[in-house]
Amino acid sequence: MAIDFTLAPEHEEIRRRVRAFVQETIIPAVSGFDDLDDLDDTAKATSRDEYIRVIFELREKARAEGLWLPHMPEEWGGMGLGHVELAMVQSEAAKTRLGPWVLNCSAPDEGNMHTLLHWGTDEQKEKYLRPLLKGHKMSCFAMTEPEVAGSDPTLIRTHAVKDGEEWVINGHKWFISNARRSSFAILIAKTELDVPEGSRGGNTAFLVDLPQEGWNDVREVETMHGSTGHSEIVITDLRVHDSQILGGRGNGHRLGQYRLGPARLAHCMRWISQAETALDMMVDRALNRYSHGSLLAEKQGIQWLIADSAMELYQCKLMVLHAASKIDRGEDFRTEVSMSKHFVANSLNRIVDRAIQVHGALGYSTDTPLAKMLQHARWARFADGADEIHQMRIAERTIAAYRSTGSTNAATGGLPL
Repeated sequence: MAIDFTLAPEHEEIRRRVRAFVQETIIPAVSGFDDLDDLDDTAKATSRDEYIRVIFELREKARAEGLWLPHMPEEWGGMGLGHVELAMVQSEAAKTRLGPWVLNCSAPDEGNMHTLLHWGTDEQKEKYLRPLLKGHKMSCFAMTEPEVAGSDPTLIRTHAVKDGEEWVINGHKWFISNARRSSFAILIAKTELDVPEGSRGGNTAFLVDLPQEGWNDVREVETMHGSTGHSEIVITDLRVHDSQILGGRGNGHRLGQYRLGPARLAHCMRWISQAETALDMMVDRALNRYSHGSLLAEKQGIQWLIADSAMELYQCKLMVLHAASKIDRGEDFRTEVSMSKHFVANSLNRIVDRAIQVHGALGYSTDTPLAKMLQHARWARFADGADEIHQMRIAERTIAAYRSTGSTNAATGGLPL
């Protein structure tokens, strides 16, 4: 089994183009909007309107540069990249927060595009997928609920009852990213009310046009890094037609898992970029800060922080590339993606934390991006599956591999060593 992550010349050219576009076009264009929250309301409104105009202009420039929809097939207007090639695009784009959005490959739209492409009918693709690909619309994925553990979809309480050719849906959702900006939602609700407890066949995905009567936006949940688009929604007697079912009745769990696998890995690709940025900043600080008779870079304690971070980042990159290669080859990638998601999320937290430590009080301030990076990094350990759930699944598959073959090799990448 040969593993070669060397990029083909045409893909290396794409990587260079993405890097140049991020560094030379996106970052300079948005650099003047970093302090919007410090402005008064009138100035903030004016600046925000200008900010929105600028980022939509950047999207048009990305499209003109041929850097649009790297994750989608060419026949749907994308770049037709595999997951290994997508890893290098996502990691380059994520050098700035807006990069993936400008290239139209950011969450949650990216995962919803994959889901619609795989599960949608022709009519659903034209109505919902096509506007997403053009960048004219935005979407959300509504699954998590406040009353039950978000990591266990079999506990979902939002329910849909058939009424003629329509379904009547009632329930409660929260942390629904992008909800206030979305023209539609992929909503997961329980339709099979008589299935045994813990069954994975009780949920169905519905396409819900927004705004719509019965979809009640309660609030934007305040998080560690502010109000950033995670909404709480109360659903009251919301009606959708039977044709709005996505992927078939009772397939909500399968659809969700199909969506979350590649989406988790795409998050890892973006997190690697942030971890590399933190490591670069750590080394730069160590090379330029003098203390107690020498540069920080010459002190063993600081060298250990740098070395640990470099080793972890190397592991992150290899894990993500290998998991991506398994997706591209059509192999079972669940264990590798779970391992990657858990390891990269935790490494991101550790690497950013070490970078803050090397920067001292400066790192704890907002004079560098590290403080905000750490706030966002903490979210990574439970987004798209908490650490403990991934550990549970990894352990289950490792035990199953040993029971089946007498070896755990299949659960550790199936590699030839």
